[in-house]
Amino acid sequence: MTTEKFQMFENRLLKNYKHRLKQAKRQNISCWRLYDHDLPEFPICIELYEDYIYIAEYNRRHALTDEEHEVWLEETKKIIENMTQVPIEKMFLRVRKRMSHREGQYEKAEEVIASKIINVQENGHQFLVNLTDYLDTGLFLDHRITRQMVAELAPQKNVLNLFSYTSSFSVYCAAAGARSVTSVDLSKTYLQWSQDNFTLNKLINPTIYHFIHADVKQYLKTLPSNEFDLVIMDPPTFSNSKRMKDILDIQMDHVELINDVLKAMKPGATLYFSTNFSRFVLDTEQIHSTQIKDITKATTPFDFDGRLKRWCYKIEKAL
Repeated sequence: MTTEKFQMFENRLLKNYKHRLKQAKRQNISCWRLYDHDLPEFPICIELYEDYIYIAEYNRRHALTDEEHEVWLEETKKIIENMTQVPIEKMFLRVRKRMSHREGQYEKAEEVIASKIINVQENGHQFLVNLTDYLDTGLFLDHRITRQMVAELAPQKNVLNLFSYTSSFSVYCAAAGARSVTSVDLSKTYLQWSQDNFTLNKLINPTIYHFIHADVKQYLKTLPSNEFDLVIMDPPTFSNSKRMKDILDIQMDHVELINDVLKAMKPGATLYFSTNFSRFVLDTEQIHSTQIKDITKATTPFDFDGRLKRWCYKIEKAL
């Protein structure tokens, strides 16, 4: 890697850092994305989580030997350290490799021995972030605005959060005064993480906060009609987990999922649906709602502008 290439990276990082740090301070945000594969020679994503930095290196073919790659990585970290003043010992690296069966999905390519879990804040809420053990940290920064939108509708509502992951949406809704919040996920690990997030925010009431271990596709078939006022659904692009009865392919399955959700919603209720599948096409003709609004742009935070590869829709059930 030439000196000129490193200088290009430093210049791009400086440009991003000056602009986004100003925005983050103005909005009182302490967790934000600094860089995401802006330059082909630096296929990494850099996110700040208060006093720590998370770096995800996308596994790309390159002509570097192992030794050259190590030098490249150390020099890259030094540039990040000089720019952000975050010491290298507070940087945590994950390597992602693209899965063969689905574009846009990644799997873990290395193991980390020591776990690093920190407590961060967003809009007055606290969340546990894991910088070492999983592909994602536990807090999707690109949905920062969406969480605020949902929270504004949540007071006195019965809320359903499907594919809830670590339940950041659920925390927002519960803290906003939802009548009830039900979080559904297939992973017991993420459900425990969800409950830990609720405890961290002093949201402890098992009579109104429910954590359901279930396959969402099957779970939706069991719900009564006209049950929920507000639903969040952020499914994976593809899943063939052994714990599922069937595979999940969001392009193929989204109509069935959304229509099943609409059946479980009260008249006038709202569904926020999002997907990371970059080539996703919403089949509006088959969805049982005439009130569908693309809110992707409206929910794109400043640190993802021009780099966001996900879709977001607001779907309402007719009165």
